[in-house]
Parts: sequence; C-alpha cells; structure tokens
Amino acid sequence: MMHHKDSYKEPSFSLGNRILRVCWTIAYLLLFRFSPRPLHGYRAFILRCFGAKVGKGAHVYPGVRIWAPWNLVLGPECGIASDVDLYAQDKIVIGYRAVISQGTYLCTGTHDYTHPGHPLYTRPIMIGDRAWVAAGCFIHPGVTIGEGAVIGARSVVTKDMPDWMVCAGHPCKPIKERIINDL
Repeated sequence: MMHHKDSYKEPSFSLGNRILRVCWTIAYLLLFRFSPRPLHGYRAFILRCFGAKVGKGAHVYPGVRIWAPWNLVLGPECGIASDVDLYAQDKIVIGYRAVISQGTYLCTGTHDYTHPGHPLYTRPIMIGDRAWVAAGCFIHPGVTIGEGAVIGARSVVTKDMPDWMVCAGHPCKPIKERIINDL
C-alpha cells in the first residue's frame, strides 16, 4: 500500500496515527520497556490497550521495540525476544508457538527509490505457526515465513519461505526439510 506520493512534502501517516504513536511511545517508556522480564501477561495487557491482538501465553520481552502495536497479531504461546524490532507500519502476524529471536528486525515499510517523491510503501509480514526466526535476521516487507520453517541466524529474507524447511543465507534460501524428532 502506498501512503503518499512525496515523502519530502507530506507526512506518511495521518495526524491521528502520529498522535497515537506519541501516546504509545510514552506508555512504552513508562510501563513496558522497564517492566520485569517475567511479567509477560502485564506487557500483553498493555499491548492490548493499544489495539494489539495477543494470544494466551504469548511471551513478549520488555526489550522488544514496537512501532505500532495496533498492527500486531500475536498467536498463543509465541515468543518475541528482547532486542527484536517490530517495525509494524503494516500488519505483522506471528503464529502459534512461533519464536522470534534476539536482534531480529521485521520491517513492513520501504520506499520507492525510483520515484522522485520517494513514497512509502507498506506490506504485511506473516510468520507461520511453530516457525523459528533465529538471531539477527532481517525480514523484508511482504514476506511470509511458512509454518514450521526455521530461518537461520543472520539471514536476510526477501521472499516467502516454505513450510517445514530450514532456510538460511543472504538472500535466504531453503536448505533442507525440518524434521521434528519426538523424544
């Protein structure tokens, strides 16, 4: 979705959106960021107050940076580690028991560098159930990580990744099937 035609002359988001982000930033700094690590339910409550849909048992750590919580859908029992950036200019959906490891950046916005006005475009990111995005990954706008997929550390994901595959690299590519061994 294009948000405006000229990044140099007009804001990318409405005044209401910008005011809400100021309110979120204040709440984030005062109530969320420095909350004790075990208080996942408390942070889920704060996120819900700002419009996030948070499933039961979701673990969002206090060091997670969130641009707009009203664009988040967090599945039950998912885990989002500290030092993760959820640049949610558009929807970010994280599935049941999905894990986003530290230092990962999920980016839903980009600019059209071929246009003189450098307009902002946003596209949603979807992380499937039981997927694991390992440490330090970058997920581009519009990417879907399949159910059960594993994205190796430091990968740059520019395209959709298939279900139940181990994927890695720059750019990220499927490497082998993910097989779950029952203990």
